[in-house]
Amino acid sequence: MRVRTALVGATAVAVAVTLAGPAAAAPARGGHTPARQAMKAAVHDGVPGVTATAEDRHGTWSATTGVGDLRTGAPRSTADRYRVGSITKTFISTVLLQLEAEGRLSLDDTVDTWLPGLVRGNGNDGTRITVRQLLNHTSGIFNYTADEDFIGTHFLKEGFLRHRYDTVTPRQIVAVAMSHRPDFAPGTSWNYSNTNYVVAGMVIEKVTGHSYASQIRERIIKPLHLHATSLPGTGMKVPGPHSRAYSKLAETTTGPTYDVTALNPSMASSAGEMISDSADLNRFYTALLRGRLLPREQLGEMRSTVGIDGVPDVRYGLGLLEQKLSCGIRVWGHDGGIHGSSSVAVTTADGRHSLAFNFNGDWTGNAEAVVEAEFCGPRPAAPSRS
Repeated sequence: MRVRTALVGATAVAVAVTLAGPAAAAPARGGHTPARQAMKAAVHDGVPGVTATAEDRHGTWSATTGVGDLRTGAPRSTADRYRVGSITKTFISTVLLQLEAEGRLSLDDTVDTWLPGLVRGNGNDGTRITVRQLLNHTSGIFNYTADEDFIGTHFLKEGFLRHRYDTVTPRQIVAVAMSHRPDFAPGTSWNYSNTNYVVAGMVIEKVTGHSYASQIRERIIKPLHLHATSLPGTGMKVPGPHSRAYSKLAETTTGPTYDVTALNPSMASSAGEMISDSADLNRFYTALLRGRLLPREQLGEMRSTVGIDGVPDVRYGLGLLEQKLSCGIRVWGHDGGIHGSSSVAVTTADGRHSLAFNFNGDWTGNAEAVVEAEFCGPRPAAPSRS
């Protein structure tokens, strides 16, 4: 979940929660030169620091630039864990597609089949919305992070500082969305809505009798040995090595900078509570695209995309974005943002080239430039076999 959500900045959602002015840059360490240059440019634009890891036929590289702590000047680390926001959605969709493969649900089941009466009021009707429409954002359900009261309470300075440790339940989140009329009739258009994935997480719990977090742990995190990946629930801290996360807590990109590292991520729920690191994200998306997590039929469904109005080179599948880059290469993945953290994880369709990175600020920085540089910039020469 993020207040701006997109694959490399392509799909705008809600309001921009922002961060600090330029930070002193530490030297970049390691990495593909064009990508390192794009990372340095992000720091020049005001992102405190960047950490990235990529893997392709030449091997694995990791790099950092900028700072992880504005107070001490400590640099970012390639081992940093960070809040990944809406990248959580790909994990949620993967679990639901696994459940479909097991015959435990159908993507064409309605929301009311599993959660009767949840989506009701103001023209909302869960009997007309399918699980598939939740996953590809064609349900028409209002995006709760676009609600003005929710923004004021959880994203802007006074509300956030007062409520940053509050617990918000999924039903409370859905109730916020139900106070609004649908954006459109189900299946007639596309609009990114974090509410869709809060409902999707509730469907997982209804079908399995277990929390979506436990299902992600048992079905994805443990089999892939994603040791840096966790779902904190209401836990306030980022476990393990991490940098600080910063925000302006405003609708502008100027003004004071606030340390927002500690917060209760229940406000993001199954739309974006997850914590991970760059190496784990690359491992996950590589395994997903190579068919290690889903049968061929379900992976095909995940990669069945719908268009996004006004963004011709980006399409949305089931919790998975496809983007055509300037050099013609297509990458699959997701981006995500939550207070003080902006992340991208993408891989090629064959899973042979992956990239994941994080800005520890939520207000500026050109993520698309980093992706373009890694996949479309000049590649290093292959090592000599002589």
